[in-house]
Amino acid sequence: MLSVFSRARKSVGRVVIALSALAVAACEPVTTTGTGPTTTRGEAIQVALLVPAGSGKASDEDLARALENAARLAIRDLGNARIELQVYPTSGQANVAAAQAQKAVGAGADVILGPLYAAEANAVGRAVPQNVNVLAFSNNTSVAGGNVFVLGQTFQNTARRLASYAQGQNAGRMMIVYDRNAAGEAGRTAIASGAQQAGATIVGQEGFDFSQTGIRNAAPGIAQRTQASGANSVFLTADTAGALPTITEALRSNGLTPEMVQFIGLTRWDVPSETLGLPSLQGGWFAQPDPSLWGGYVQRYQQAYGRAPHPVSGLAYDGIAAIGALAKAGRPVTRQTLTQGSGFAGTGGAFRLLTDGTNERALAVSQISNNQVRVIDPAPRSFGGFGF
Repeated sequence: MLSVFSRARKSVGRVVIALSALAVAACEPVTTTGTGPTTTRGEAIQVALLVPAGSGKASDEDLARALENAARLAIRDLGNARIELQVYPTSGQANVAAAQAQKAVGAGADVILGPLYAAEANAVGRAVPQNVNVLAFSNNTSVAGGNVFVLGQTFQNTARRLASYAQGQNAGRMMIVYDRNAAGEAGRTAIASGAQQAGATIVGQEGFDFSQTGIRNAAPGIAQRTQASGANSVFLTADTAGALPTITEALRSNGLTPEMVQFIGLTRWDVPSETLGLPSLQGGWFAQPDPSLWGGYVQRYQQAYGRAPHPVSGLAYDGIAAIGALAKAGRPVTRQTLTQGSGFAGTGGAFRLLTDGTNERALAVSQISNNQVRVIDPAPRSFGGFGF
């Protein structure tokens, strides 16, 4: 199953992602009402938040609390939007998530926010009526469709944004370099599709086995064929917790200098911050949500809860933001209203849900330079004619 929230990957680099510790989520549904006028249950939008509490894993418990905190913060920020929230623990298990979703619908839920994992989202979508929409926190597009929408930033969205920018910067002749694993294969497909949509050219696709030995053996041939192809960019699927430090260092050592090819990353290259000091990543491009808007969310979260938010928590905030926007407009939460073309304002900028269950997010293109991140193409603030 492909999801950045469900993959357990052995790092071949020296960089480890440090996540903030958060408190344990409650095990029973909790109701939270917005700060607006008191409304009856039938008048407010009933939101069931499905979180992975109860699994016994500290990481799941921490993330469950972060998601709940973010949803509560969004309700508070919305002011007079009529939203009532109930929180249901799923233990991170598909069968439990399905049962809890059915329980929520029986209690009057209008929309499901969550769950976290792709298998859970698939099970929940099948378990509830098709007119009850599921806004899952997964980024796995294979579970999207029908009544299931994925809120996570997708490979397809990122690849299209970066390929479009690269094409406009004389870096549109791309060699795809991918890990031979589920995430790498999915990333390779997304890059090829995004490049085609952006008018860029894929000159070749080179894979490597996900190991130190695999990278060492593959790098010389990849570098040689990249030079022979006339590529002016290398689009990599690897991430900072996996092969990225090693494969980029190996390619640089085998002659792919910054002057020869532009390195582009499908994943975030700024997390953890120690990654920014890697010599092989200097000059590299990657995409991220609008840093200023995300910074505002981080500040509000820290003020409310005394700690930094988990990066995934923003998806819960975004889900409530979309639901709240509809509530303020007096519109029901339906497939038609959720997929409105203008989209919604989220923690990292504009986003919109598509009829196929995937999403589009306005992203900034950033570059690592002198061990720091610099935005080189700001994230658009709306969906009016910027390539989406």
